[in-house]
Amino acid sequence: MQIGGIILCGGRSTRMGLAKATLPFGPEPMLVRVARLLGEVVPRCVVVAAPQQELPPLHAAVVVARDRREGRGPLEALAAGLSAATDAGIEAAYVTSCDVPLLVPAFVERMFAMLGEYEIAVPREGEFHHPLAAVYRVSVLSVVERLLSEDRMRPFFLFQECDTREVMPAEWHDVDPSSATLKNLNRPEDYLAALAEAGFEAPDDIASRLR
Repeated sequence: MQIGGIILCGGRSTRMGLAKATLPFGPEPMLVRVARLLGEVVPRCVVVAAPQQELPPLHAAVVVARDRREGRGPLEALAAGLSAATDAGIEAAYVTSCDVPLLVPAFVERMFAMLGEYEIAVPREGEFHHPLAAVYRVSVLSVVERLLSEDRMRPFFLFQECDTREVMPAEWHDVDPSSATLKNLNRPEDYLAALAEAGFEAPDDIASRLR
């Protein structure tokens, strides 16, 4: 099976006030870091951005796709990513966001292992699913397209429609005990805490803009 990765970027964060993809995280922009970490597991990667969104320079092997309609949420971006992944010969892709700089490659490997014969493998904590830390077969694209046409925009509808494997915390805690891979950065304090956990500090100009 040809595996790959899809990174959804979105646009400017309303809580951050800055574009997450270009936020510095140590020596590299956050998107570049996530792509590098994901690249330890998958040989091909697709980055999905908003139509006019600026991205930092990426490795030549990274494919950039654009949302066909802006502001339609992760399901719209997933459709663009799965379409580009299909064109790249990918059969199953780990889908994540650009704001998970503490991603653990072993977690990604575990999610691929959990896929088995299912169409989707998605982490679940309590009643909450993590659609942006899941593995999808590209064959689910037709279901994604149908849900979009019906304005059924919640990823949970996709899990209901497809043969989905729910992966529980006990099944990944040996490789990612703190579930760091699931910690996306929605607020300035999340970003600063993740930097500190990784041993970095925010550049002075960024720190002042986040205050």
